[in-house]
Amino acid sequence: MKKNDLLARWLCNDLSEKELAEFEAGPDFEKYQKIKQYTDHLEVDELDENAMLSNILQQKKITPKVIPLYKKWAFRATAIFVLALGITFAMKKFIPETQTANFGERTTFMLPDNSEVVLNSGSEINYKKWNWNNNRRLELEGEAYFKVSKGRRFEVQTNLGKVSVLGTQFNVKARKNRFDVVCYEGRVRVNYANKQLILTHGQSVTFEDGEQFSALVKASKPEWMDNQICFNKENIKSLLDEVQRQYNITIELNAKDTTSLFTGKLPADDLNVALQIISTTYHLEAKKVSENKIIFDEK
Repeated sequence: MKKNDLLARWLCNDLSEKELAEFEAGPDFEKYQKIKQYTDHLEVDELDENAMLSNILQQKKITPKVIPLYKKWAFRATAIFVLALGITFAMKKFIPETQTANFGERTTFMLPDNSEVVLNSGSEINYKKWNWNNNRRLELEGEAYFKVSKGRRFEVQTNLGKVSVLGTQFNVKARKNRFDVVCYEGRVRVNYANKQLILTHGQSVTFEDGEQFSALVKASKPEWMDNQICFNKENIKSLLDEVQRQYNITIELNAKDTTSLFTGKLPADDLNVALQIISTTYHLEAKKVSENKIIFDEK
């Protein structure tokens, strides 16, 4: 009750300086501020006392019910508080959920239908909980592995293409102008530009700059989930971009040849070994100029 009283008095600007400071330091203050933005326009009409008295005198047979004016703020606060609870519920229900994995991190979470998602470093997913079982659709920026529960069609939308499934396990990666999809179980439908194709267990497809190439996959899940960064015909710039995401570092490249393609794996949990493999492959020398910055120079 004390918490509700403070909330009501805050809505009516009736807190002392000390009470206000304590209230603003509370863990729910940011949420209350958002609620107040939605309810500030609500006003309780001012009472016209003369008109009220005249109306009462004209209705002699009706016993008047007097409402003390000092309770006016309580009525307003109660109405706003009830509305605020409704708005809070609506915000939780309808506003999109966002899951992120920062550089050097991975995030695992469950969707409302118990489908499992693992976000790779530097990735983000947005989806709506409301009516999820009838509209299983989400937006992905970056890379994620999906283990989808059976049900209605499940769609992953990226800025490069769309993947649709019913119940399966697959990996989607959309980075810059490259779109990779790997199917580990079941079947997935891939839409890219004006192309559409079906992938089954162990198949993968890559689209880059309008070109398409496919490959067979023997693994049962993405290599990055086992701390291995896997590359298939990727140039050194794309390779270094991924290393920066996995290790949360900055890399500067001073080399003329940036078009040679790399196919292989790098460890995602041992930076020194990763740098050594890159240096040997491209005939570069890696220099660590600070805790989080690496420079590659030609030998």
